[in-house]
Amino acid sequence: MASQYRNRLEQFAVDVIYNRRKGKRVFLFASLLNVLSLIFTGIVKLRLMLYEKRFFRSHPLGCTVVVVGNLTVGGTGKTPVVEKLAKTLTERGRNVAILSRGYKSKGEPFYKHFLRWMLHIDEPPPKVVSDGNSVLLDSEMAGDEPYMLAKNLPGVVVLVDKNRVKAGRYAIRHFGTDTLILDDGYQYMPLKGRLNLLLIDKTNPFGNECLLPRGILREPISHLRRSSCIFLTKSNGHRDLALEAKIRRYKPKAEIIECCHNPQFLQEVNGDRRLSLSRLKGARIAALSGIAMPESFEQFLRSYGAELLYVKRFLDHHRFSPEEFEAFIQQSRVVGADFAVTTEKDAVRISQKADLPLYFLRMEIHILEGQESFEKAIDRVCFAKQS
Repeated sequence: MASQYRNRLEQFAVDVIYNRRKGKRVFLFASLLNVLSLIFTGIVKLRLMLYEKRFFRSHPLGCTVVVVGNLTVGGTGKTPVVEKLAKTLTERGRNVAILSRGYKSKGEPFYKHFLRWMLHIDEPPPKVVSDGNSVLLDSEMAGDEPYMLAKNLPGVVVLVDKNRVKAGRYAIRHFGTDTLILDDGYQYMPLKGRLNLLLIDKTNPFGNECLLPRGILREPISHLRRSSCIFLTKSNGHRDLALEAKIRRYKPKAEIIECCHNPQFLQEVNGDRRLSLSRLKGARIAALSGIAMPESFEQFLRSYGAELLYVKRFLDHHRFSPEEFEAFIQQSRVVGADFAVTTEKDAVRISQKADLPLYFLRMEIHILEGQESFEKAIDRVCFAKQS
């Protein structure tokens, strides 16, 4: 009961942040969030100033660092961009390691952390999700995105640790890494990137333009000036002149790369069967997701001709309980779904077998505009002096 109440409260807060609800309760809650947002904005600006004035210092590691991140929380389609970047750099001969904080991965028990602090024991090494040859951890221990990247990127080391400086040193020492990719690292100041790739979701660039917790911004829009290149993700192929003007207001000579997430095929969850996307046309399906922006996923399915008979949404990174998963499958069968579809990120959290076919939608990044800018960015990394 307590868990259900907490989930409903979290969902209410998310709906307020994304402006999905209206009413008196929403207005009062939003007013409180506005006050907290002003406090958060002050903290963010102070922190950046302290790094810019060198009161806090970054830590050079002697190799090339590439930062991939966003100004907002969730939903920009960052993981496929990191995958494309790592794959391209590996093909160009770079020895790549991806450093992730492993959001919502299973952490060290508190008592171990306390004992280490009391006894002055060194911190444990980073979690090695992939050593470049094998995937060594599951999604619960690694986190959803690191596990996905490890599965899809043979030859690339994937490490998880909140301390990315420590993880970077470990990658260099143990794997001979010459290129570090900071996954979701735009706000991670202790490591300075030679290349800062900023992702902006074209369908919802800055939310309501408020900072957390009233909006989805982690820092002010003006801070996009720190970026080297800007990826406009989830593009429909048409230019958004107003968005481009807003970007160039803060970074007049911004290199803008426009891309879309291209569905590739349907892959069976916990199985080997693969279906063509043409199987979606006319199919009666159920959709399951626990991501920040489920609307994009559901729209993909509809755009390929699927009829969504039942849609079940959970909060981002939600770990489905056996009861929740079984309830979804049963309801899908009740409405007469031919099969169910989920996202690749959600699929890594599903270990249960279902008595209804269940597939995930495999997505890859496709560059629509700015291929030359992307190649220049890759060259900056490949021909960089080690720093």
